[in-house]
Amino acid sequence: MSEMYKQYRKGWLEVISGCMFAGKTEELIRRIKVLEFAKQNILVFKPRIDNRYSENKVASHAGSQVESILIDKAADILDHVKDDTEVVAVDEVQFLDEDIIEVCDILAGRGIRVMVAGLDTNFRGEPFGVMPTLLTTAEFVTKLTAVCVKCGAPATRTQRIVDGKPAQWDDPLILVGAKESYEARCRHCHEVIGKPVRLKNPFE
Repeated sequence: MSEMYKQYRKGWLEVISGCMFAGKTEELIRRIKVLEFAKQNILVFKPRIDNRYSENKVASHAGSQVESILIDKAADILDHVKDDTEVVAVDEVQFLDEDIIEVCDILAGRGIRVMVAGLDTNFRGEPFGVMPTLLTTAEFVTKLTAVCVKCGAPATRTQRIVDGKPAQWDDPLILVGAKESYEARCRHCHEVIGKPVRLKNPFE
């Protein structure tokens, strides 16, 4: 058994994070399938807003899929959890409201293994929604990187593209899309037009 999961008591939170195209959903699905083989009782959820590849399945860019329950708000998860539920998995968790933080606490407190996957930063390169709190309260964190489409370096940022150009700072924070709207980039190649500058860089 991996050292990662050696615990005296059941019930913890795992967060899989990173930029787009880093393989977050693929990793979540991999863990789900391993637990399915072990005949664990699993519930999988995703926000209704994420309908890029499937209306009712968690689907990765690579094509892997698992059945899921659509939810409009975090508290909806609690309506589906039963006494025999052993694992709860949530994809695209950054789209959910702040109640997801308490929902994760409640589930882990019941002895449930909670696995969530989501973007840790938005297109501006800032912390995304509930992710900072989930990352700091989780027992286990996996941060994945992609490959920068510009230079090939490890990519940790999500570049939004509008009409072939980097997005403006004041564009809406949420825009559901895939390769047609986003690229993976490293910190050096990531661009946001009109980003406010608080400090003058003396090295430029």
